[in-house]
Amino acid sequence: MYKIINEFLEVSVKSSGAELCSIKSVKTGKEFMWDSNPEIWGSSSPILFPIVGGLRNNSFYYKGKSYSLPRHGFVRNNNKIVLSEETSDSLSFFLKYSEETLKNYPFKFEFSTKYTLHQNKIIIGTRVYNTGDEAMFFSLGAHPAFQCPLNDQEAYEDYFLEFEKEETSSTYLLDENGQVTSDTMPVMNRSKTLNLYKGIFDKDALIFKDLKSRKVSLKSKKSSSVISINYEGFPYLGIWAKPNANFVCIEPWLGIADSSSSDQNFETKEGIMSLQSKKTFDVFYEISIEE
Repeated sequence: MYKIINEFLEVSVKSSGAELCSIKSVKTGKEFMWDSNPEIWGSSSPILFPIVGGLRNNSFYYKGKSYSLPRHGFVRNNNKIVLSEETSDSLSFFLKYSEETLKNYPFKFEFSTKYTLHQNKIIIGTRVYNTGDEAMFFSLGAHPAFQCPLNDQEAYEDYFLEFEKEETSSTYLLDENGQVTSDTMPVMNRSKTLNLYKGIFDKDALIFKDLKSRKVSLKSKKSSSVISINYEGFPYLGIWAKPNANFVCIEPWLGIADSSSSDQNFETKEGIMSLQSKKTFDVFYEISIEE
């Protein structure tokens, strides 16, 4: 476990998977992250790479060969990620391809992620470097889970998500295997808010492909704490929790789970990104806390 702290927040990151696991208020001691209760959902903020969600039949094809990857890829819970740099306000982690990764993902890469604490904000930056001699294909995503409710006297139904812009949008429904279907369900109609309630995730995650907003905030009708996610550069957004659990995940994605009709061709997978040989891709999102 690694920590950085300033006058506003104390931030903890697990060595396994370089997973953000705690954001605490220095002033009040309040915890904002989900506690990873393994009886409900044993994660707090897994990093999704080199896929987001699941593959059809847990596999993909590239240049005529079949490869297998677990849901959300192999950074999550990975014990081979190393701390590469530590400063008073930042933690950087690093993972490089290996003979083991090449068996399931045929691309040579260097992957790094950095947590920087600036006042009441955590900036989470990710860099992917293609060390191979051909284009590499990948997706990338975040999966932070926040306590909801944040206070003992509150209920889940007291909370809502506030988007920076008025939205009219539907969620794409998942099938029994977690694949994205073409079926949709309306969620917002010319609204900036989405009220939370215990049954909202009974059909799994809410998956948005067309939001105009690049900021969303978790707010309460009864208290003043606000958790905001700024996700410029991420075209997809997932909202999820285990049914009836006291957390909510706000998930910026560069990529999406396979569709139920996917031909499993990795190069044409929806949301897949291409990075040319010896090139670097950078992206970041921000979590800010107001009390």
